[in-house]
Amino acid sequence: MSTILSSSHAAPPLFKRPLLAAMMTALLATVSLAGCSSADPSDAASSDTNAENQTADKASNVADNTAVAVTTVDIDTVKGKVSLPINPSPIVVYDMTLMQDLAALDVAIDGKPSNLKLDNLQSKNQPNPKEVGTVFEPDLEALNAMQPQAILVGSRMAEKYNALSSIAPTLDMTIDTANIYESSKQRLHDLGALFGKSDEALKLQQNIDGLIDETKTLTKNKGNGLLVMVNGNKLSAYGDQSRFGFVHTVLGVPMVDNQISDARHGQPVSFEYLQKTNPDWLFVLDRSAAIGEDGAGAKAVLDNPLVAQTTAWKKGQVVYLSPDSYLAFGGYQQWMQDLTNIKDAFSRVQ
Repeated sequence: MSTILSSSHAAPPLFKRPLLAAMMTALLATVSLAGCSSADPSDAASSDTNAENQTADKASNVADNTAVAVTTVDIDTVKGKVSLPINPSPIVVYDMTLMQDLAALDVAIDGKPSNLKLDNLQSKNQPNPKEVGTVFEPDLEALNAMQPQAILVGSRMAEKYNALSSIAPTLDMTIDTANIYESSKQRLHDLGALFGKSDEALKLQQNIDGLIDETKTLTKNKGNGLLVMVNGNKLSAYGDQSRFGFVHTVLGVPMVDNQISDARHGQPVSFEYLQKTNPDWLFVLDRSAAIGEDGAGAKAVLDNPLVAQTTAWKKGQVVYLSPDSYLAFGGYQQWMQDLTNIKDAFSRVQ
């Protein structure tokens, strides 16, 4: 007799199995969705916040990199090229030509020499710079205390280059008197690049060039000239390679005497020399007045019978150069003042 094994629970009918499977699938899906929708809303916010923080971190890094990234510029100095970060601070400047250009560029300086004779050497709204010596002798103790990022020198202070460069990067930016126009133009360009003011430097140079062109049209074919410095009752003549030579090299006024020796302090001459050379134009610098010394001014010194015989004196063709031409030759204000004086004098000639 055979035995038949059977379950105590009957299997669902075959036609109901697909329906059951579908119901189970739907139930699982519902549970899954419910689980997602029942999660803490802060989870999603946290996820968004993390993403934002990552973005902020990246932005912060970019900003930090921008802040710490140092852009440098190469400046061509008398001692060779010097590489410096743009807009170094604090800075010390020992040269009045450079101070004049920086003032025109509205660049503040932190240290300067004492007893300066010009009033156009400082940016209008800057605090008064500290005094760190004279134009001839630096105060090394004051410099060490200041710890400048750059020291700018020229002309009179250039002799102290070695001592200064032991304290901070030092730029000897002395103007080449034999080529004063190109040299001063390069210096103004370099200062603009060093302090992030290239556009402003270009505009200043355009002012100079425009005034040069206007003046040259007036000086053309208007006679020869002689450059004279009056120092007390002493006279010195200067040629086209001197700090005042721009009258000849830039403005085209012929030299009355082509044999003037090239000397830093000029060639000593007499009143008889002026009478003998007989210039059509006299360009005069009053050194005593420029440095604030007492005594007779240049006009009084030249007012004598010998000078009175010259064409320049007879016709009133005597042009007095600014004190800047002695103290800050090649500076922005020196160019603008002397060119204006010369232009005005020649414009009166019929």
